Amino acid sequence: MTTENETLVEKALSKLIGTGDARAAPEGRLRSSRPDASSSSKTEWLAAVRAVPIADLRVEIHHVLADGDHVVMHSRRWIPGAGPGIAGVDIWRLEDGLIAEGWEVIEPVTEAASHVVWWEPVPPAADARP
Repeated sequence: MTTENETLVEKALSKLIGTGDARAAPEGRLRSSRPDASSSSKTEWLAAVRAVPIADLRVEIHHVLADGDHVVMHSRRWIPGAGPGIAGVDIWRLEDGLIAEGWEVIEPVTEAASHVVWWEPVPPAADARP
């Protein structure tokens, strides 16, 4: 089942990105959640996807791992000519052979080095007042 789930997620996302058409989105009762505790329905998620020039989007998948009903994908995404892009980790939960829930953590590639020491205090801005 693990390999089947990996294949299901890869095919759904490849179709979405390959066609540039948000109507090719993964089937199912998708609920999308973000690290800031916000979430969106499938309709809201598709609206956000449509805001991206998806036909120009390039995705380089580095890892796809599955465990039971969860599939994790680590990738780099960018739009040529629009900067270095983002690194992302998506976690998908499948239910009855369909994508039921997704979580996404993204990081701008240019900020990756500064995030390595996230626990260190940030010096106050020069114009900041106590």
